[in-house]
Amino acid sequence: MSEGTSSAGASAAGKKAGGTLAPLAKYKLVFLGDQSVGKTSIITRFMYDNFDRHYQATIGIDFLSKTMYLEDRTVRLQLWDTAGQERFRSLIPSYIRDSSVAVVVYDVTNRASFLNTSKWVEDVRAERGNDVVICLVGNKTDLGNDKRQVSTEEGEEKATKDGLLFMECSAKAGYNVKSLFRKLATSLPGSPDAANGGAAGAGGGASGSNVIDIKLSQAPANLDESSSCGC
Repeated sequence: MSEGTSSAGASAAGKKAGGTLAPLAKYKLVFLGDQSVGKTSIITRFMYDNFDRHYQATIGIDFLSKTMYLEDRTVRLQLWDTAGQERFRSLIPSYIRDSSVAVVVYDVTNRASFLNTSKWVEDVRAERGNDVVICLVGNKTDLGNDKRQVSTEEGEEKATKDGLLFMECSAKAGYNVKSLFRKLATSLPGSPDAANGGAAGAGGGASGSNVIDIKLSQAPANLDESSSCGC
């Protein structure tokens, strides 16, 4: 099965064993983090396999939806892209409230954005307690180790300490974006892999065997040579 599944195939994927249409499971994923860490770019890379070099700050809240056809079910992911500016902070708790997954993003070349993830995680816990999957994501790995201010090990350590999933990626290069959404898909409530820890682990090693591949461009061979913004 591929991203271009026929309507007949999609219908079959959404049917129960008895032949009746099963309700389409919907999951709300909210993306949180400081301004310019790359929340919009991660979503854009996933949705359209595209990276917009002309970055514009998100105003308020943006919403996108994508259907994923899994081996055992069909799910609709509702992706809520939140603004990182402080002036929009009061709007965000209401969007966290009924979310299934919170993706807290930071820029690996901006230490302040990493330190501020603690506040974003606290906001999620305040609204959802432990009834939500939280994934800590370090973006802009394409900018190279010379510009790094947060090591992979430090990100992993924080995620382990706070009980979060963890992954690093580059929205610009497409690196690990597909793996990120595989990890999120296998952590969704009702996923067979969610119960046995298939989505856990710092290295993004979710098997993803029940998730249909979404073709993304490969990361360049030498990420360290890239100097453009990976937001």
